[in-house]
Amino acid sequence: MGPAGGGFTVWLTGLSGAGKSTISQRLAMELRARGLRVEVLDGDVVRTNLSQGLGFSKEDRDTNVRRIGWVCDVLTRNDVVAIAAAISPYRAVRDEVRARIGRFVEVYLQAPVEVLAQRDPKGLYGKARDGEVTGLTGIDDPYEPPLHAEVTCHTDGRETVDQSAAKVIATLEDLGYLAPIARTSGARRHGGPG
Repeated sequence: MGPAGGGFTVWLTGLSGAGKSTISQRLAMELRARGLRVEVLDGDVVRTNLSQGLGFSKEDRDTNVRRIGWVCDVLTRNDVVAIAAAISPYRAVRDEVRARIGRFVEVYLQAPVEVLAQRDPKGLYGKARDGEVTGLTGIDDPYEPPLHAEVTCHTDGRETVDQSAAKVIATLEDLGYLAPIARTSGARRHGGPG
């Protein structure tokens, strides 16, 4: 059991290339250093294992998010910190997962699609531009940003990975999910959505 008691879920949502995998790994490292048991459910890894065979229709995307949410719920109930890093484009199913889990912190990784298309680590935006890929979230498939995320990280270059992770950690402390630790420099507190 963690210092503040019990498991919780940190749900990172945002467009492809916004930094979900990178920030989730940084968070996991920090939380493990505090002695917590942590599992990361990365959207790409889940697609290969737990959700193999699902496509990218709205129904299949919702099923994928519900499956990730179910695993997060089981982990959370067993005093494990679950970190989900998935595009999870539809607000209603994210809210459904939040309601099921309860101890849930939504983190919106905000970056304009133009910035992400320039980075394009997986080449998806280029393939969408060239017509090789359809249904890319944020291009020809919708993304519904959270309305009430506990943390908004600006991953368009305004914040480093460490700064974004620190915002999440500070929020977890503020909410009582983590016991605060002494800070050597001024803590960056979250500013809420937007």
